[in-house]
Amino acid sequence: MGRTARERFRVEPGTPAGLEGRDAAGTPGVKSRKQAERETAKLQNRLAGLQERLYAERTRSLLVVLQGMDTSGKDGAIKHAFASLSPSGTKVTSFKAPTEVERRHHFLWRIRKALPEAGQVGIFNRSHYEDVVVVRVKRLVPEAVWGERFDEINAFEQRLAKDGTKLVKVFLHISPQEQRERLLARLDDPTKRWKFNPGDLDDRARWDGFQAAYEDALSRCSTAAAPWYVVPADRKWYRNRAISGLLVETLEDLAPAYPSPQLDLAGLRSRLVEPVTKT
Repeated sequence: MGRTARERFRVEPGTPAGLEGRDAAGTPGVKSRKQAERETAKLQNRLAGLQERLYAERTRSLLVVLQGMDTSGKDGAIKHAFASLSPSGTKVTSFKAPTEVERRHHFLWRIRKALPEAGQVGIFNRSHYEDVVVVRVKRLVPEAVWGERFDEINAFEQRLAKDGTKLVKVFLHISPQEQRERLLARLDDPTKRWKFNPGDLDDRARWDGFQAAYEDALSRCSTAAAPWYVVPADRKWYRNRAISGLLVETLEDLAPAYPSPQLDLAGLRSRLVEPVTKT
């Protein structure tokens, strides 16, 4: 891909996200689908090994946040771009509309409960960013409330990073034309019709409002400790290649290592070759 995935997709801290100028159907650095799929397979192999070392080390964790418009591919990314991850070291959490209990707590309460433990890769399908995007567009809380949350989010993510959780925040950037095609496909395919939510059309009617809210959130909450990455998501195969690259680069920087326990290898081997005594 020439430049690294992180360089290519990162929203530089202190700069606008520039969603309007980013091509949702672009495939920068990749010449063909076949090339992307070959590279994705290789990256998945590397990702599996890196995750195993992170799990064995058990001192740090990785948290991947996936955000995007309806049909942008959050579920598909979890299924394909994370396919090589071991379930024992992976924790996936999907955030829906807050429950009555959750609404009685601070908006970060349910997020804290779902954080990955040391050694785990945590994946958030939607996240705390719903509380500065959805609530803003649908006017569920006043601006005086959601407007203060940006600083709270930045401070929260800074603490996570300091405590050993590396964040990879991915915005799946889809065009309104591609969203229309995917929604139509859900209606036309009986095996996908169950995924169709009439409320998605209400959100689609608010497209400009959602784009403005995401532009603001990505611009204000892309920090050195927890940058945002904008991944073109119109082409699913490119989305998978891009996310796989982001994960591998991030974990390679963390350089997790297998622990070296102090074991009496000779003594343990001798015990293993002894015959098993029946009782």
